[in-house]
Amino acid sequence: MADILIKNGTVVDGTGAPGFKADVRVKNGTIAEIGPGLASAGEREVDATGCIVSPGFIESHTHYDASMWWQPDLDPLPGYGATTMILGNCGFSMAPLHPSQEAKEEVMGIFSFFEDIPLAPFKKYVPWDWEKWSEYRAAFEAKLQVPLNYASYVGHIPLRIAAMGMDAWHRAATPAEVEKMCELLDDALAAGALGLSDNMHDHDGDNRPVPTLLADDAEFTALFDVMERYPATCYQVIVDTFMRMTGPANLERLAQLLGGRKIRCQIAGAIPTLEFQKGVLPAMQASVQAMRDAGVDVWPGFAHVSPTSTLSLVKSLIFAQSNDYVWHEVVLADTHEEKRRLLADPDWRARARESWDTQAWDHSPLKNPQDLFLLDSENGTGPVGGTLKDYADEKGLHRSDAMADWILANGTFSTVHMAPFPKDEALTIELMRDPKTVGNVSDAGAHLQMLCGGGENALLLTQYVRDEKKMTLEEAVHVMTGKLAEHFFLADRGVIAEGKRADIVVFNMEEVQRQQMEKAWDMPDGKGGTTWRFTRKPMPPRLTLVNGVPTFENGAYTGNKPGRFLSPAANDDSTSAVAAE
Repeated sequence: MADILIKNGTVVDGTGAPGFKADVRVKNGTIAEIGPGLASAGEREVDATGCIVSPGFIESHTHYDASMWWQPDLDPLPGYGATTMILGNCGFSMAPLHPSQEAKEEVMGIFSFFEDIPLAPFKKYVPWDWEKWSEYRAAFEAKLQVPLNYASYVGHIPLRIAAMGMDAWHRAATPAEVEKMCELLDDALAAGALGLSDNMHDHDGDNRPVPTLLADDAEFTALFDVMERYPATCYQVIVDTFMRMTGPANLERLAQLLGGRKIRCQIAGAIPTLEFQKGVLPAMQASVQAMRDAGVDVWPGFAHVSPTSTLSLVKSLIFAQSNDYVWHEVVLADTHEEKRRLLADPDWRARARESWDTQAWDHSPLKNPQDLFLLDSENGTGPVGGTLKDYADEKGLHRSDAMADWILANGTFSTVHMAPFPKDEALTIELMRDPKTVGNVSDAGAHLQMLCGGGENALLLTQYVRDEKKMTLEEAVHVMTGKLAEHFFLADRGVIAEGKRADIVVFNMEEVQRQQMEKAWDMPDGKGGTTWRFTRKPMPPRLTLVNGVPTFENGAYTGNKPGRFLSPAANDDSTSAVAAE
């Protein structure tokens, strides 16, 4: 670890305060001094003339939990100034585990389906040599080094499966099983988990509601009792404003369960911003306000980027989550030969047409072929660039048959890309400026053949600040740094201040770009070969420091892996121990 003096930059400190000219001295991984004209003490100097010096960016919602085991460089995050990522969201975490192999494989399968990650690497690269969350943390710290700091929730889904086995999918828990969940949650929070994450949203590829949707109020009450013993933790939950539109009922239930409790609550989807969600928006806004008026510490989670979907037959849950389980059969087919056979089969095609016409959600891409673009051909047969509607009209085919024909002609590795959902930009800005919201949500690390969440933070600097001037640079940096550190109780970082950990990014606003997605054929398929994932070229920053160590510099990832497992400072001494090193 080399000491560094960052000279001549403009410090945007992460609090939202105006930027100021200053040098920043980093010593032993900590910010030691801030001020103009600091004299060299023999450390390495970095010239930041014309650049912004800000806290490193916090990726507030990621799913690198498993893929960091086989992609420990976390590409492309270092090239976007990211220094901390939050794992274990939406009720999905890799611990605790039930002792039976069947239940362990169920956790792998859930992660693989919902986060669109091939199953084989889970078995090949992840040791799965833990049962309790505390053992999981110890395994990560002993066996894995990565360039970002990371902190993790414990997921309610594996918590339920660990206590109930496969019955977690089918019924409410018994009092003894709830007691077991409470013991496992207590173990996790004592070992430094951020809190409990939950899911009131999802159904799997067989249209089964996830196990947490079967939890009764007694189960939630007992788990929240445990959380109240750990005041610096957070309850994170995703509610449904995307598929079955149960979000208003979800919030009413949460208001009853959380009322009167001293538990911070982050609700993903609490204030939906997409145009097709307008029908439930007033009820959601009213519920959030009522919860706040009643003293519930609720922070809506939101994305500044409109969701887009890349329809892939290799690995994609978009068909199932559009309520189309016929095309999902093609995704599940083991071989590309079988995928081609299904696409050409008349009986399958008839079922697929019926599914798209009568089962798919009206707002799904399957009902909106004018927004589906035939952009990525495996073999270049084409046509490439037009919409599925144009192609279907030209051929005189149903849109499902047209997409099947196009994929058969272009190869089953080809992808069809959806235009972004129309979004309420004014509401998005309002959420960014709300002091109690969680922004910079990206899903980075998940759905790697549908999107590239890593790098979406650049849009806050380019679109929102530089290009459209919808917010100030200080506001955008605060959304990605100090505000998130406060939310997650990560008290030793997130702002540029003396004594804080040296998670820092140096960047020139004229150089910053949100690069387009591109395929990288480097994701192991678990069978000795590789498949593809979406990534991006770097933003790039001039310098990214994690705990004072450069992770990105001179236009490239440095190869350094100084990331640490972080915990809420009030519940675990690991963060303060790191700060004291």
